[in-house]
Amino acid sequence: MNPPSLPVPSGYSHGTLAGNTLHLGGQTALDADMKIVPGGIVEQFRQAFGNVLTTLREAGGEPEDLVSITIYLTDIPDYQAHGKEIGKVWRELAGPVYPAMAGIGCTALWQPEALIEILGVAVIPDHRLRKP
Repeated sequence: MNPPSLPVPSGYSHGTLAGNTLHLGGQTALDADMKIVPGGIVEQFRQAFGNVLTTLREAGGEPEDLVSITIYLTDIPDYQAHGKEIGKVWRELAGPVYPAMAGIGCTALWQPEALIEILGVAVIPDHRLRKP
């Protein structure tokens, strides 16, 4: 699954479908111009999670189909300090549904200016599933 609105992947896929299970590739806050959005962790969360949801919707999925999300962070205290704002963005983009989640601290991500990367898994019902 490689939505046309996301940067063209090279050496990876935005999502891989196995039956009804969509494995969502890690998304940083890259915009369509392949640049990390400016403005800090809240803006980067919005972009990265939006990228995840774009791939999910390309396969016919909806946020309630997410079963697992892993968030990699270069600065956990920064994320925690903005938790309420990030929660508001989540609810705006996905509604009040929350899958199993983990937040993991790391020293760096692929793009040096990236503060966050989001990886996910979704199970999409047959009646909505769109295969590539």
